[in-house]
Amino acid sequence: MEYNILKKKEFIFIGGILILALAMWGGMSLINKGSHGSIRITVDGKEYGTYSLEKDQTIKINDTNVCEIKDGQARMISAQCPDHLCMKQKAIDEKGGTIVCLPNKVVIEGEKSTDSKKTDEPVIDAVT
Repeated sequence: MEYNILKKKEFIFIGGILILALAMWGGMSLINKGSHGSIRITVDGKEYGTYSLEKDQTIKINDTNVCEIKDGQARMISAQCPDHLCMKQKAIDEKGGTIVCLPNKVVIEGEKSTDSKKTDEPVIDAVT
């Protein structure tokens, strides 16, 4: 009889941990939902411009490339280069990432929002 009670307590304990984990995950999603970063575009090593990911827009880059910002992500939608590898790269967002068009010397980099309170905190990666 005591064996069934112990199993019931274990079940309640595991369920409580799962509910707590879901609540923490939901809270983090709500905190990060409003922060939009930006992208920085450079052409031939010189800064072309910085654009917010909050506003949906299409950016024409030197009549050679077209970058689209939509739903908080940026991707290359058109390029005047022979291989179009930049158009096949995945979309980037405020978490980072890079889109590179080598023939046209265009680089698009995702950046975190500068008004975020988290910018002063150290970034922990897999090495540190």
